[in-house]
Amino acid sequence: MAGLVAAARARELGAQVVVLEKGDRVGGSMLLSSGVVWRHCTLEAFRAECPGGDPELQARILEELDSGLDWLESLGAKVTERETGNERTVGRRFDPSLLTDALVGAGGEVRLQQPFEEADVLATGGFGVRLAREWGLLLRASPWSEGDGLAYGLARGADLTAGMDEFYGRNLPVAVPEELFVSAAQVYGAHALVLDDEGREFFAGEPSWSETDLVQATARLPAATAWYLVDGRALRRQVRARTVAEIVEVARAAGGDVRPAEELPFELPLSSKLVEPPLLAIRVRPAVTHTTGGLRIDEDARVLRPDRSAIPGLHAAGADAGGIFTGGYGSGLAAALVFGRRAAESAVGR
Repeated sequence: MAGLVAAARARELGAQVVVLEKGDRVGGSMLLSSGVVWRHCTLEAFRAECPGGDPELQARILEELDSGLDWLESLGAKVTERETGNERTVGRRFDPSLLTDALVGAGGEVRLQQPFEEADVLATGGFGVRLAREWGLLLRASPWSEGDGLAYGLARGADLTAGMDEFYGRNLPVAVPEELFVSAAQVYGAHALVLDDEGREFFAGEPSWSETDLVQATARLPAATAWYLVDGRALRRQVRARTVAEIVEVARAAGGDVRPAEELPFELPLSSKLVEPPLLAIRVRPAVTHTTGGLRIDEDARVLRPDRSAIPGLHAAGADAGGIFTGGYGSGLAAALVFGRRAAESAVGR
């Protein structure tokens, strides 16, 4: 999203633009998302959710996202819902395919299957593919984000942010095709008894509303797998527009390990979360959507050196820019929109 946004905004400002796309299609991971572009309701809430993030960058998202959403609509992007369905957040839902088409139409020339060489705006999607491979995790994103922008920025003398070992992702039952990235996400950890492969609880307390902390904790287990145990009450719980039972059925249909909890190879611990039959166990594995750490940028998306001076002519946006969501979770699409626009404006000199 960040690259297409930057292209569209730069072209709007009169620049000649070429988007070099490593993949064989446009849209990156935006095309595979739910299409919800959102922000926290207040900066205080954003800071509480992502305490390690740069407050100035976070404030920029709070201040500029709404006008950015209006801008997307002005390009012809279709809004499917004007509410996020979450009282903690404000934003709009777009059809990802139509959003991609609108940005491509506004951004001009896109060259597919281009190896990375150099660019004025780095928007290569972070290094989620590499991190998933190195950690033995699943991937829930486009398959091209190996960290090309990160490597180029470092070669130019860029500084890195904190959170280089953090990522946003979801627990999935198995590796699933792209069209199931959203629906197959097992997002009911708050209603489940969560155990490791030895039958031990490994996550202290309740997961956050996004469950990003639970996913990262699962990724740090020796086998990077866990079990979600749910009872009849949990199966009836509503998670967004679906019940837990419906989400579990997606896992079963995708070939996941869904079994009666009594068939697990360890004794079930006593828990108030396992009272009403049936008791089901669902095996989950973490899947990386995008990385959290990355190149350090300023409010104009200029890439910074360790001394905080800007590298001339170099900008970064999207998951190539780190330090916004450190320690928590926020909308990657929102950051891509806000700093994609800022990168274009800074690069063009407006």
